[in-house]
Amino acid sequence: MNKYSGLAKSVVINPKNYKLIQYDASLTLIGVGRSAYVFKIKNTNQALKVFFPSHQYLAKVEADVYKSIQHIGYFPTLYDFGPHYLVIDFVDGYTLFECLTRGIPISESNINEVDIAIQLARKEGLNPSDIHLRNIIIHNGKIKMIDVARFKQIETDKQWLDLKNTFYRLYSKKYFPKKIPAFILNWIAFLYKRLNRRSAIQIK
Repeated sequence: MNKYSGLAKSVVINPKNYKLIQYDASLTLIGVGRSAYVFKIKNTNQALKVFFPSHQYLAKVEADVYKSIQHIGYFPTLYDFGPHYLVIDFVDGYTLFECLTRGIPISESNINEVDIAIQLARKEGLNPSDIHLRNIIIHNGKIKMIDVARFKQIETDKQWLDLKNTFYRLYSKKYFPKKIPAFILNWIAFLYKRLNRRSAIQIK
């Protein structure tokens, strides 16, 4: 058992309600999403992502995507993975969601970098999907993209195209507020999901 596997096994998640029960003292909880908890491994620049019991199959899906895009600088490095976990770079920065809630400017070059990252991933035969404000991070002025499991799905969504259009039509205008309360962003996201329901991931 390597050190990463041991750390992943220390994370105990209730299979019924996905509540976090316990984890190793060398881990710091930094986030939770729709399918996993994410921890920073103390004294490293690495993050451990442990999937909920019902979503463990996504570990291999996401690991396979990361393997195919390791040469692209817009994505984290993959260090290890197992049946229910991944270890990738800990990306220190703010998500686009956090930039909006904090009033941190998002530049046109950031938007262009996302487009380039998407184009490069497509050249590897992937189908970049589920690209939203919380999985794009601005790190030292440059973007990093995380949560890439849906890059292997068959279905294509237009979420990034809609976000990019909103940037140019609204956000980039001088009169548009650059700081937006989280509850408003969450409400918009809720309505968007209701109008654009996604199916479960169907792998190519």
